[in-house]
Amino acid sequence: MSISVDSAAGQAVKAADRAHVFHSWSAQALIDPLAVAGAEGSYFWDYEGNRFLDFSSQLVNTNIGHQHPKVVAAIQEQAGKLCTFAPAFALDVRSEAARLIAERTPGDLDKIFFTNGGAEANENAIRMARLHTGRQKVLSTYRSYHGATANAIALTGDPRRWANETGVSGVVHFWGPYAYRSNFHAENEAQECERALQHLEATIAFEGPQTVAAIILETVVGTAGILVPPAGYLAGVREICDRYGIVFILDEVMAGFGRTGAWFAADHWGVTPDLLTFAKGVNSGYVPLGGVAISGAIAETFAERPFPGGLTYSGHPLACASAVATINAMAEEGIVEHARQLGETVIGPGLRELADRHPVIGEVRGLGVFWALELVRDRTTREPLTPYNAAGAAAAPMAELAAACKQRGLWPFVNMNRLHVVPPCNSSEAEVKEGLAILDEVLSIADAHTV
Repeated sequence: MSISVDSAAGQAVKAADRAHVFHSWSAQALIDPLAVAGAEGSYFWDYEGNRFLDFSSQLVNTNIGHQHPKVVAAIQEQAGKLCTFAPAFALDVRSEAARLIAERTPGDLDKIFFTNGGAEANENAIRMARLHTGRQKVLSTYRSYHGATANAIALTGDPRRWANETGVSGVVHFWGPYAYRSNFHAENEAQECERALQHLEATIAFEGPQTVAAIILETVVGTAGILVPPAGYLAGVREICDRYGIVFILDEVMAGFGRTGAWFAADHWGVTPDLLTFAKGVNSGYVPLGGVAISGAIAETFAERPFPGGLTYSGHPLACASAVATINAMAEEGIVEHARQLGETVIGPGLRELADRHPVIGEVRGLGVFWALELVRDRTTREPLTPYNAAGAAAAPMAELAAACKQRGLWPFVNMNRLHVVPPCNSSEAEVKEGLAILDEVLSIADAHTV
């Protein structure tokens, strides 16, 4: 990779950004975006020549890293052949992307509806479930994120929902399993699973099973904590859905396409949903793409009945070409298997070693290249390092931690009191160990906040 210094260009990029770009999830006058000059593999750099190891995979989507040559070439080739075409037509690259995805989804999820991203995928999955069942309510967990469009943000359980919700969405939230901070006073994961399923079934009973169209879960909860479900939980939800005629939706937008060391996180538990939503890793975000994988039963609902939804760019040729190239590269290069091996032999053991040395680490959890360190002030009481949804001075310890990472050349993913470890799935062992060594340094700073 070639990194040069061009301060004037960086200042011009920053000035244009500040003059014209309106950033998401931000108070515009309080942010200072980094001007990025380039990226390659697991690294990116600015115009001052500062290089960063990307331990965030941007927004946990660059699963095959930056500028993968096979995907870049596929986009260039497709652009020379056919840049765009309406979704009503049959295109070779669109059909091939759908085939490759359907080959890897569990069970009979063989029909693919393409969207531009994860939020739209969840929007359309909910629409399908409501029309299929003739019911309106949808259940989702409090600790979740499903997107920022109207229904998707209503489904979301984290605080980003609060400023957006209308109170008339037909969404009901419930508590999912989280043994470290159990809402069910569970003493172990088996109890957590049993009591979480009892709570879900009680919620359905009080809402009226005949009114519930769908239950949507992130297979492994992503932004809200990298919460890996206990053994038996997803199978239990599947059984409840079958018993009450409820559509089971798994949101694999963040967890899918190798992130957990499997093509889809559902593969770890052998569970097949009725609908599976995806985006991000399907093409590492090189061109916006998402979608819904649809079961035979739900696809049949729309065999003679039009599906009332669509997007101008559904199955966009450039996006589909990048998906085909990404999936083929992942298969050819063994990236999914590599991600699993990284989790089992490098990331997991490395993070547990950090926990042995740093009292600020309350829990280590994850799989594949999808991990979180839950940071606490007190391991005994499990008081979070920063309060839930903290801002300003209350959030200072995590802001300090993030700044220390960046000063040392590591770009972190932090959320509330958690430090997520989510590098590209094809990161080398050496790159991961480089990142873990930096975390070892900065966690010593955070240790000062413990009792």
